[in-house]
Amino acid sequence: MHSDPDPSDNATLPAFDATTITRPDDSLLVYYFIISMLTTIGFPIVFVPLFIRFKTLQYRFDEQGVSMCWGYFFRREVYLTYARLQDIHVTRNIIERWMGLAKLPIQTASGASGATMKIEGIRNPEPLRDFLYLRMRDVNDEIESDADLESESTELLREIRDELRKQRSQREAKR
Repeated sequence: MHSDPDPSDNATLPAFDATTITRPDDSLLVYYFIISMLTTIGFPIVFVPLFIRFKTLQYRFDEQGVSMCWGYFFRREVYLTYARLQDIHVTRNIIERWMGLAKLPIQTASGASGATMKIEGIRNPEPLRDFLYLRMRDVNDEIESDADLESESTELLREIRDELRKQRSQREAKR
């Protein structure tokens, strides 16, 4: 008798490896071209910077965080640690949906009204979003468990202090 694997069993699902994402999908350049064409007369002014952005855009996911860099003449780099991540969304406009692309705006607690980083040109963004959320939660859980451990240590030190004071006062009372 053959039984299908349970889809909720994570052991049967292939592990998502974010480190394989180093560049946006090539169709992002087509998207940039379409967006630039919509500006009609402003096409070269809009397309050239987007072309340079596409050619130089790189992502890197490591154990501590995610980085994004782009630019020839003015190099821009953004690095966010997983601990700083606050919110991650998947956004698609009508053209991106038609092309199967998505953006992942990532927000931090920096006080800015917009996203601190936008990972764009991603196909099937849900596994990446879930990966980032998992890393964000793991880091926050570690911070909370460290805080719990610190409060337990502080409580233990207070108990030791109180016991030493009690013993000292008993010795002084005997003198």
